[in-house]
Formats: sequence, C-alpha cells, structure tokens
Amino acid sequence: MVLKLVFACWDYDRTKAIEDGRVRVEGIDLTFINYRVEETFFRQLRFQEFDISELSLSSYVMTLNEEIPKFIALPVFPSRFFRHQSIYINLNANIKKPQDLKGRKIGIPEYQMTAAVWQRGIMEEEYGVPIESVEFFTGAIEPTENERLSKIPHVLPPGIKVTPIRKGQNLSQMLAEGEIDAIFSATKPSSMNTSTNVGYLFPNFKEVEADYYQRSKIFPIMHVVVLKRSVYDTNPWVAKALTKAFAKSLEMAYEPLEERAALRYMLPWLESHVEETKGLMGGDARWWKDGFEVNKHVLDKFLHYHFRQGLSNRRLEPKELFAPSTLENFVV
Repeated sequence: MVLKLVFACWDYDRTKAIEDGRVRVEGIDLTFINYRVEETFFRQLRFQEFDISELSLSSYVMTLNEEIPKFIALPVFPSRFFRHQSIYINLNANIKKPQDLKGRKIGIPEYQMTAAVWQRGIMEEEYGVPIESVEFFTGAIEPTENERLSKIPHVLPPGIKVTPIRKGQNLSQMLAEGEIDAIFSATKPSSMNTSTNVGYLFPNFKEVEADYYQRSKIFPIMHVVVLKRSVYDTNPWVAKALTKAFAKSLEMAYEPLEERAALRYMLPWLESHVEETKGLMGGDARWWKDGFEVNKHVLDKFLHYHFRQGLSNRRLEPKELFAPSTLENFVV
C-alpha cells in the first residue's frame, strides 16, 4: 500500500527532481507544495499542517526543548548560506570594522532565526563582539500592518537585551534613518536599494566568506527537512526512503550546471562561476552535500552557538537531531 504524504518546500534546484516527479520516493505518493520559506515555517510551526517540510534549523532545534517534540529531522539541508553578506549597516554610524558593533543597536526580524544565530556566533567568535555587548530590536524588515512575532515563544537568559519595535515601525526604514545601527537578517532590506545611508558591513563579503570557509570548512546550514513525529512513529521506514530520494535529487541538480551545449540558467559565464566556486570550496566537484558525517562539524558549531545564545535548554549533540536510520547504511 502506498502512503500519501504532503511535502512543503521551496522549489530549489536540489529538490526540483522530486517536485517534477523525475525522482519518486519508494512507497510514497508525495504531493509537493511550493511555498516561500516564510509561509512554510509559519504554518508548520504554528499548525503542523504538512507531513514533511523544510524548516528553519534554529526553529527545529527549539522544538526539541518540548517534552514531546513535534518533528524529527533528516540530514537533508535544502538551504545553506554564508551570512557575512547579510549584515547591513548605517554608513553614517562610524562602523568601520566588525568590532565597532559593540554597544550598538542591531535589528533582527526574530531573535531565534537561523541566520541571526550564525551571524551572532560568528561576530562573537571571529570578531570579539559578545551578544551581551549589543542591544537587539526585533520586528518586520519591511512596512506591514501586521506585527512580526517569533514563530516559537522563548525566554532569554539575563544579559541579552531584546526589544520589540513598535507597531508601524520597520527595520529597513529604521536603519536608513539611523534609529538602529545595523541589521542581521536573511533577506536584504529594501533600503539597501533606496538609501545612500545603507551598506554592507563587509563590502568584500565574497573574499571574507571564502576565507571563512577555507579556515573552518563550514558552509552554514540554514534549513533542514523534518517529518511530523506522528508520521515517523507510525511509519519509521519513511525517513530512510525520503533521505535516499533527496540524495538522488541533489545529484541531479548538478547536471544542468555541467551542461555546455546550451545554458540551462541565465548566467552567461556559468562555467566560470562553477569553476570558481569549486576552487574556493576546496576543489570539490560536489560542494553542496547532504548527509550526517560530512556535516557533523557544521551542526556541532551551530548547536554550540544555539546553546550559548540561550535558545537550547541543553547543549545538544548533532546525532540527536535526526532519525537514527538516516545515520547508517547497510553493507552487502
């Protein structure tokens, strides 16, 4: 009997073969729903609407604080991102280097969001900017009638200062007008395109991020694929079946990058970009990798930051995040 399940995810190149049916999951009739990540996260965390979904890594780890966690993860990471390039500053705030962020007002959409966990951790570990040395302001990046609240309620330890912005305010405008000094975010504030007062903390972010990777071998994980616990508990075989399908889909995503008869993407110098990426990321032809062992050090660093920043009840180990069957393979 085939199991019918619903999977909510953005239509990334690495999941496209699952979406269009070129890769089928053994024993599962899968309905792929293409939503922006913000909608998927909100609906899954608040209402658990989908059998399977991509989810913010930070939000998922926070669900493990619950007595009976709602989800269990697969070692599949549909979104990864170097986040030095997603730190924006007011150019009149006399911020010349990362260390100048000490004592400043920093906007973040939500304290618990994955991008901000990485950004705060990197700022503290690499540049000596402790999280207690700044004041955070949370709320919507862009103008909206609705207040942006954390998708998961949480309590922060003493010493960490977080203030919600007022209804009607937005972080993008506040940065342009100098009400805050910087923004740590995933999305780019519109004021980057409309105000001469707004710029990057790292104008040379490509070089900075490449150096970070070459020293740490960390390509930061943003999202993870999760199963509802109720689905997993009833059908534990689903975890491995899905993991195998995602591996096939990821491998197929490399094929159009290597095609030269005609460009599959609207990038005139695609081959040069691919070769440059390989070079910057250690010469590996497969620089985007799922799986546990190859990503264990990345997950361990993230879990260290997550606990340090008051978002985990205890310091978790990477293997605690995943369905056990996804961490081992049979041998003939």
